[in-house]
Amino acid sequence: MTELDNIIHQPIRLRIMSALVALEHGGQMDFIFLRNLLKATDGNLGAHLEKLEGAGYIRIEKTFVAKKPRTFISVSDKGRDAFIQHIAALKLIIKTSKG
Repeated sequence: MTELDNIIHQPIRLRIMSALVALEHGGQMDFIFLRNLLKATDGNLGAHLEKLEGAGYIRIEKTFVAKKPRTFISVSDKGRDAFIQHIAALKLIIKTSKG
């Protein structure tokens, strides 16, 4: 049986990964856009992003746009695969609970 991924399973991290996996392959999402989408605080989102980055599931790129600091987040291939496996595990749980 496919196992749930404890890193992704936490609700806000699952939502982060869902948003990033929905992007085109190689696409990026701005930190502020993601923060507003999830209705999270800067600190809360930053802590969860660090956890995902530490696992190798996302990449964080800090840059300047018009002399202002900007942070862009993208999902890695490892993260995309982990997310797909996590969703498969959730589907299996739902399927087996239906009998």
